[in-house]
Formats: sequence, structure tokens, C-alpha cells
Amino acid sequence: MSGFVEKPEPIQVPGLVHLHTGKVRELYQNEAGDLVMVASDRISAFDWVLPTEIPDKGRVLTQLSLWWFDQLADLIPNHVLSTELPAGAPADWAGRTLVCKSLQMIPVECVARGYLTGSGLVEYNESRTVCGLALPEGLVDGSELPAPIFTPATKAAVGEHDENVSYEEVARQVGADTAARLRQATLAVYSRGRDIARERGIILADTKFEFGFDGDSLVLADEVLTADSSRFWPADQWQPGRVQPSYDKQYVRDWLTSAESGWDRRSEQPPPALPQEVVDATRAKYVEAYERLTGITWT
Repeated sequence: MSGFVEKPEPIQVPGLVHLHTGKVRELYQNEAGDLVMVASDRISAFDWVLPTEIPDKGRVLTQLSLWWFDQLADLIPNHVLSTELPAGAPADWAGRTLVCKSLQMIPVECVARGYLTGSGLVEYNESRTVCGLALPEGLVDGSELPAPIFTPATKAAVGEHDENVSYEEVARQVGADTAARLRQATLAVYSRGRDIARERGIILADTKFEFGFDGDSLVLADEVLTADSSRFWPADQWQPGRVQPSYDKQYVRDWLTSAESGWDRRSEQPPPALPQEVVDATRAKYVEAYERLTGITWT
């Protein structure tokens, strides 16, 4: 059992039809048929959406995505049409709302890995492969791979795990031409992001993208290269062979699995509320990643 500890009721706005409540985002459609994405301050861990929010998280992720979309504009188009608030929307939506082109979404999580960790490390330790791709002997947690790899996953519902799949399975599901385009776009965007992050003292270990079609054009959608969709590590603390410090919700995961939380993640009980110090430390990490990547002071 997992999912929302407390599923929120979506805000109703005249002229907008609510379509979906995701882990972090609320999705609406306006009268023109465009999508309106609103990033909340919700945070998830271990397939649960927690009852405690992280202040400003949705705005940080939205503004970071917008910055990255600008850095990637020459590589691939994106789905953003406007950042203007819809008429009648609450003031709290400011800075966390994107009006986006409605796309034919491709049901694949497009994951790029430049370093070995997470579920990739688990598979590597079992078979020396990741998503069926053979890797050299001798790699450890945090090792840089010889070259970035495309390791797709199925897109799971809230409360369920994405599941790694082979490239061949993606080609079977969406067609060989689309699979090839997804792989090329994923690795190109990852490589650009990796190089920009590296200049700012941050390692982009891995990340996931979502793409959709606008006619025949492949378009980058959802969020991009944020601390929710990526593993960012401080380059000056990188040390293969251990779990790396990161700019994400590691404080949340660490506290939930500590004796202090009193929560057993193997049980069917929902996780408890987060203490204020964990909320503050997590917010600080999101803000620090934004400021280091963009060079802009968060206000």
C-alpha cells in the first residue's frame, strides 16, 4: 500500500477543468485546450506523497525548469506557451504555473545515466548490466560510466514504482523510429545538462525526461533537470564507493528510515509528518541547487 497520505482536493478555477492530481503537480485544461500545470510544494518518498510540504519547492522546480528550457532551446522544442496566471487563479499559483501545449505524450520515462547508482547499481551488482546494457567490471556506487547510457522505464501511477525496461521493449511499445528519437534526444539533453552543471561544480549523475509529439515534432515536456527528476551531486565531495551527498530529498529519506521517525517502510502504515528541521534542510538543498545552477539568488 502506498500513494497519498492525504490526497488533496484540487482548487477549482472558473474556465479551467481539473484533469489530474499527480505526486507534485495539478493538471488542468483551459478553454483553448492548453494544459495548465501547477507545481505544488508536495514531496514524495518511498512511493508515498508525504503529509508535510516543503515551502517554495514548487516554485523552485518551476523556475529551474524554465531556466533549463532556455539552455536547451537549440536542441529541442519544449511545451511551454506562457507563465501568465489564468484569470481567477489564486495568487499562490504565481511562479509555479505553466501554460503548456497539449501533446500526444509518449508513455516512457526517458532516463539517462552518466554515473552508476540507485536501481542501476542494483541491477549491475546482479548481472553487470543496466537495462540489459553490458557495463565493465569493477564499477561501484558513484562510478562514472564510460559514456552516458539510455535506460528507459515504464511510467507508473502514483504509489507505484517505475520499472526499468530494455531499449528493445521501448521499440516494441512505441515503434523503432520513435524509440531511436527518444534515445538520441535523451542523451543529447543529458549531455548538455551535464556539461553546464559541471561548470558550476555539480555532477548530474542521472535524470529522467518526458517527451510528447506535436504533430511529427518531438517536444520536451513536464519538468526538466530539477532536483526532483535528477540526481545532483556536489563535485567537490564526489567519492565513488559510497552513497554520494546530493541536492534533493535525501534528508527526507534519511529521516524516514531513521529510528527517530518510528516508521517501518515495509509496513502498510503511511509515513509520519516531517519535523521542522528536516523541512528546513530539504528546502535549503532545493534552493542551493537552483542558485548554484542558475547563478540567480532565490528570493
